[in-house]
Amino acid sequence: MAHDSFAHLGEALKDSEKLGYDEAWSMPTAYYTDPAVLALERERLFGREWVCIGRADELPNPGDYLTFQLCDEPVVVIRGDDNKIRVLSNVCRHRGAIIAEGSGHTGRLVCPYHHWSYDRSGQLAAAPKMTTHPTFDAKSCRLPEFACEEWHGFIFTNLSDNPPALGPRLQGLDALIKNYHMEQMTTRYVIEEVWPSNWKSFIENFMEAYHLSPLHKTTLAPMNPTKLCSHIPAGEAYFAYNAGFSPDLPRSYKGHPDLTDAEAMNCVMMAVPPGLVSGCSGDYSSFICVQPESVDKVRVRMGLMFYGPTWEQKDVDFAVDLFHQYMAEDKVVLANMVRGLKSRHYSRGPLAPADFEGPALDFYRYYSRRMSDALAGAAG
Repeated sequence: MAHDSFAHLGEALKDSEKLGYDEAWSMPTAYYTDPAVLALERERLFGREWVCIGRADELPNPGDYLTFQLCDEPVVVIRGDDNKIRVLSNVCRHRGAIIAEGSGHTGRLVCPYHHWSYDRSGQLAAAPKMTTHPTFDAKSCRLPEFACEEWHGFIFTNLSDNPPALGPRLQGLDALIKNYHMEQMTTRYVIEEVWPSNWKSFIENFMEAYHLSPLHKTTLAPMNPTKLCSHIPAGEAYFAYNAGFSPDLPRSYKGHPDLTDAEAMNCVMMAVPPGLVSGCSGDYSSFICVQPESVDKVRVRMGLMFYGPTWEQKDVDFAVDLFHQYMAEDKVVLANMVRGLKSRHYSRGPLAPADFEGPALDFYRYYSRRMSDALAGAAG
């Protein structure tokens, strides 16, 4: 049965690469519900692609750190004494205990189990009562380090050895968002939650305009109605769409001076799969780091960042409250979709035109380029 579902999914993905935006269909149920598919995704996507784990301004000072679980790999992101951000294994080299939890500031990373400690670059600094061990070389002991890149203030890591650089793959997206200067925005709100949703359903929801007016009648629709949205041509490693702001809506914070009037009245909704979706606006922006926990659970690390020092706390609080209102509306629908996608009566449906659901097709094509060979191999 698994082989049949893999073959059926592979055919649907290949079709997505050939069909136009006016001919596209959604994916079969195995895409969202098969644990064997998720196992391949964890290996081929989250284990090999660049994955966003947070914002650089969350770590302003040497010794600031945050932790992240990337599939089965616990990592700790820390700013070193040289001001460089590093992504290190969060597993003690002694007996495998997890070293750090949550986020904070530290002089050394200290394992709570036996108090082995590591400096801010990952080098072992102390191993109590181990000086007489004849075959242990403390000087060569350090936490493994993973590839790390900063892009517009986002921190990305890659678990594979010597991965190709991320930046060149996102040049087309650079041109779209450079005037917003996201790297100058300040992260003022972050929360982590587990949602009852498939991770791909979550990204598709965040990246399509079709539902904005019907689902978010009183939250997003007055600000970014579906009719003001337009598709952006996808790149090799990203996809996006424009969510125009209603001209009837007053906005008190304008963003960076480099913004044109058209850019100031637009939000670039973008995805750098498999692990980042973001809404890039002039006044403030959102980001969500996405990590699958099972076929119907996804861990999301969500935040809001604001441009400029003049934001009053009451306005930040208003933005946070609005964010939670429309995300709560999404959560209800996505939880119900978990049930619907498992139904024996679920069938693939036609996608709306490119301006409304084009990014869903872009996502399928990205996925097909990276997963079709693996699915074909698994199908035998």
